[in-house]
Amino acid sequence: MPLLADLMGASRSRFAESFTRTMGESPARYVAKVKMSQARSWIARDGMRVAVAAHRLGYESEASFSRAYKRVIGQPPSTARAQ
Repeated sequence: MPLLADLMGASRSRFAESFTRTMGESPARYVAKVKMSQARSWIARDGMRVAVAAHRLGYESEASFSRAYKRVIGQPPSTARAQ
């Protein structure tokens, strides 16, 4: 986010305010949704293991990834594989 704020020529807080006003959600929430949507695709379409998706997205543990995934998507990552 600091790089995007610099490109915009604004402070991080001003960037976050503008982003939220334009997109309807905070930059952090938006990035989390994009990451978890990608993970859902990897798991459902490609059959990727949850641990591999977690590692690719930079999570230190499968458990922390699963909690974040459920918070963002509303279901545990195992449901993506079943669909």
